[in-house]
Amino acid sequence: MHNILEVAKQAARIGGEVIQEGAGRRDSLDIEQKSLHDYVSEVDRNSEHAIKSHILSAFPTHKIVGEEYGEHAGLENIKWVIDPLDGTTNFLRGIPHYAVSIAVLRDGVPEYAVVFDPVKDEMFCASHGGGALLNDVPIGVSDLASSRGGLFATGVPFSGDNLTNIDRFTSTMVAILEQHTSGIRRLGSAALDLAYVAAGRYDGYWEANLKLWDIAAGVLLVTEAGGVVSDLRGNQDHLISGDVLAAGAGVHPDMARLTSRFYKG
Repeated sequence: MHNILEVAKQAARIGGEVIQEGAGRRDSLDIEQKSLHDYVSEVDRNSEHAIKSHILSAFPTHKIVGEEYGEHAGLENIKWVIDPLDGTTNFLRGIPHYAVSIAVLRDGVPEYAVVFDPVKDEMFCASHGGGALLNDVPIGVSDLASSRGGLFATGVPFSGDNLTNIDRFTSTMVAILEQHTSGIRRLGSAALDLAYVAAGRYDGYWEANLKLWDIAAGVLLVTEAGGVVSDLRGNQDHLISGDVLAAGAGVHPDMARLTSRFYKG
């Protein structure tokens, strides 16, 4: 019997190899615009294909959902959720901050997670009840007692997004900055933002309107590293809504109090 987490780590490295090979020929890549500010390249698709092939060679009956190719129907209650290149815009512009994200859900609940940064060769992984690791070394969230002095991350809505989303975001950002924080970062990869919370690099992270493949692996990393994850109202439907708030146990209540003022439904 194959070890699911080991297969996930192997698959992530295979996807990372595809990405880094593509980075060497970025100027000649086939790029398609899916929608406003949303791009996909042949590298995204090739990475997903390679990851999916590796998984199915080990677990041919498992379900797989990927950002680019949709769902591969399976017979079991196990679903792999893949983002083959989280941070495509960064990749296409030569900004070296992107990752492969793979989560394995059992009956809809994340059980295994891998986020792999092929540029820095950083492999974040977690298993339910088994803790979180970075390159096989245990990691933990920040022990900050409140949001004061914290360093936070977020995702900024695209220009052209609806005004409600933009207004909510700007109001939340101002409210968090008023807590005398150490600043807010926007680096362009939700998977790595969550992994960085798990590793204690960020004290908290929030973002709205994400997809399951953006966050499924990262939320397990955070909880297994001792953190707290919710939606922006403090509830537990983040995997469905795509609105996510992740932080250490001391910081999460402060952030939830602020974000819930502006995300009421």
